[in-house]
Amino acid sequence: MADQIPAADIDAIEAQLGRMPRSIHAIGHRCPCGNPDVVTTEPRLDDGTPFPTTWYLTCPRASSLIGTLEASGLMREMSARLEQDSELAASYRAAHESYLAARSTIADEIGQSVPEIAGVSAGGMPDRVKCLHVLAGQSLAQGPGTNPLGDEVLELLGAWWAAGPCVGTP
Repeated sequence: MADQIPAADIDAIEAQLGRMPRSIHAIGHRCPCGNPDVVTTEPRLDDGTPFPTTWYLTCPRASSLIGTLEASGLMREMSARLEQDSELAASYRAAHESYLAARSTIADEIGQSVPEIAGVSAGGMPDRVKCLHVLAGQSLAQGPGTNPLGDEVLELLGAWWAAGPCVGTP
């Protein structure tokens, strides 16, 4: 489906990642600066590899800031909160289910079967926090309220786009 994505978006994503993007299904979210910042990736890469990360954060500025959050121990703190807060844990499990449903819809649209990753979402869901990039990507792509921890990550990031586009011009 990448052939339906404008060449300017593919160029921006390549510049953001420093490599050609793989198996893009769609633009998952567009940064307020105009560039894509999340791509929706097909559940099986072009080379046949199963790929559970449906929403892949591409903005290097947001990615770097999230890396700093990960290094701060935030993932451990969030995982501990999941064990102590049943309401948060239920919302996080719902985010996992939403992730799986969206990936299944994409797989059905393109006629892919990926049993190797059945029931596996990404980012440590549904029981722990393993990757804040994935959680933020889901919140951006599926909208506020979908993933409570992804929403928290985005709130902590603030306006990462305020300095202008991370690459080129949109």
